[in-house]
Parts: sequence; C-alpha cells; structure tokens
Amino acid sequence: MQLLPGPVRRFAAWCAVVLLASGVVYVAVRLCVEFRTAVTPALLALLGTALLRPLHRRLVKAHVQRSLAAGLTCVAVLAVVGGAVYIVVSALIETGDQIIASLRHAAKGVADHFGAAGTSLDDVASNARELMGKFGGTAASGVVSGISVVGEMMAMAVLALLLVFFFLRDSDRAVGTVRAVAPPGGADMVEAMARRAFGAVEGFMRGTTLIALIDAVCITVGLLVLRVPGAVGLGALVFVGAYIPYLGAFISGAVAVLVALADRGFVVALWALGVVLAVQVLEGHVLQPMIQSRTVQMHPAVVLLALTAGASVAGILGMLLAVPLTAAAFGIVHELQGRYEAAAAPGPGAGPQPSPGAADS
Repeated sequence: MQLLPGPVRRFAAWCAVVLLASGVVYVAVRLCVEFRTAVTPALLALLGTALLRPLHRRLVKAHVQRSLAAGLTCVAVLAVVGGAVYIVVSALIETGDQIIASLRHAAKGVADHFGAAGTSLDDVASNARELMGKFGGTAASGVVSGISVVGEMMAMAVLALLLVFFFLRDSDRAVGTVRAVAPPGGADMVEAMARRAFGAVEGFMRGTTLIALIDAVCITVGLLVLRVPGAVGLGALVFVGAYIPYLGAFISGAVAVLVALADRGFVVALWALGVVLAVQVLEGHVLQPMIQSRTVQMHPAVVLLALTAGASVAGILGMLLAVPLTAAAFGIVHELQGRYEAAAAPGPGAGPQPSPGAADS
C-alpha cells in the first residue's frame, strides 16, 4: 500500500467504507423483509407514538397516571382512526360509482378527440367490469390465502396498537434504555442521534397530518363549490394520498380534474385544476415552511428516490414508511455533522483567528 500515491490510498479507503456500509444496509433491509411481520408493527408503532406523544404528554401533565394516559390515548386513536376510516370508506362507496362513471365518460371524450389512442382508453373503461369479474374469480379461487393475508394484517394492526401503548407508557425510560445499550463512551452521542431521529419523525408525522387535513378540506370545499360529483370522496382520497409526498398529491389531483372534466365540462375542469394547483402552491410555499420548519428538509429528488426504494421493498407500505425513515436518517446525519464540525472547530485559545475581512478576500 505504501507504493500507491496518497490520493489512490484515500480513494481505496473510501471505496472500502462505501462497500462495507452498503453491505450492512443490504443485510439490514433483507432481515427486515424476512421479519416483516414483527418489523412492520414496530415501525408503525413508532410513527403512531411520534404522532400521539403530545396528547399523552398533556394527559401526564394533567396528573393522569402514565398507564391510564397511554390507554386513553390508544382508545382515542382507535375512535379517531375508526371514525376516519368509516367516513372515508362511506364517502368512497357512496361516490365511487359516480367517480368511475365520470372517468369512463372522460375516456370516451378522449376517444372522440384523439382517435385510436382514446379508443384504447375507452376499451379499458368498457371492459372494466369484465376485468373485475376475472379478478374476482381469481381472488375467489385463492380465498384461503386471502383470509390468511387479512388475518396477518389484523394481527399486525393489533400488535402495532399494543406497541404504541407500551411505547407511550414507557417513554420516560427510553433515554435510559438507549444509554444502556450504547457502547462505552458513546452514550451521549447515541442519545443525541436518537433524539434527533425521533424528533424528525415526530415533526414529519404531525406536520404531514395537519397539511393533509388542510389540503383535503380546501380541495373538498373547492369541488363542492364547483358542484363536482363525488367531492367528499375525492377529498378523502387527497387526505390519504398526502402521506405519499408528490405522487399522492399528483394522482389524487389528476383524478379530481378528470372527474370535473367528465361531468362538468372543460371550463369547470380548468377551475378544478386551478383549485388543485392553488392548494399545492399553498402547501409548498406556506404550509410546508410554517408547519414543518422544525423537521429535516429533504430535496424532492431524495424523497422520490426514497419512495421508489420503499415501493420496491414493501409496496405501498414501503412508500408510506420510506419518507419518515429517510427523515430520521437525515436527522442522524445532521447530528453527526454538527458534532464533528464542533469538534473540528478551533477553541478560543487555539491561536489567532482570521479577521472577517480576510475571510471575505
């Protein structure tokens, strides 16, 4: 190695570090996939804990016993989530036929204007019932596997709820646990990284939920004013899609504009497009900076790459988990950067410091 030039040795060292880190990440991802039945509820519980911890903290400050506060928080989240799911499902069931019919009408309009390309879309819409029938037959033939999947999902949901209870109840012991498992001499750094990562996830969950609610309310009101059919169902779709950054907003907004185009005409569709774009501008330039100013800011390219990676690993669930986990990773990286920069900075007595004018020259 001494025969190689210094830059080559440094390049080789960095390559070794990158390969080692990539191998560790790959093995960790494969282990998570293999043990997804246990890993998925734990990750969902962490996201739920990050979202619900302020409520639990307020109950504890009101002199409610920690276990009772955690139980009340879980009951509250069951009521809220159950009610939200009921409202969303009811809205989609009531307006689903209208939305599908509007999309089919839009496909016919495309066929009238664009010929063969639109005809293929019209054929897809016309054969949707037949395709669904075939899908139903295939699903019926595999009903046993379908029941097992539903049972597995229910078991993971129950486990996630129980973990949320324990995480909330024992949150005061989390710092001690982290410091106990940290290597000797590194407890402070591990605690700081854990706090930074959890803070990023907490900020992301709370901010995304509030932004999703505002987006859904604004778009629903706009579609109701424009008398677009299925406005409540489309608003529910916007709320759910907001948890998948960029892609969810694009898909839900496109569906809303297509429904408006099919049932209300080109002018109303333009107004609906204006409503969707106005809400997206409001989100990007006002809500995101104000609500999520304390979270880790990530470039859109990083978010899209994280979504793609999450989808390739675990489908839709991976897309939902990818961004908060990436935010946690960025929080850890920023904490390490801050510590290393502070350690590398010269102390007060480390010699003469350059003047501001010399630094600018």
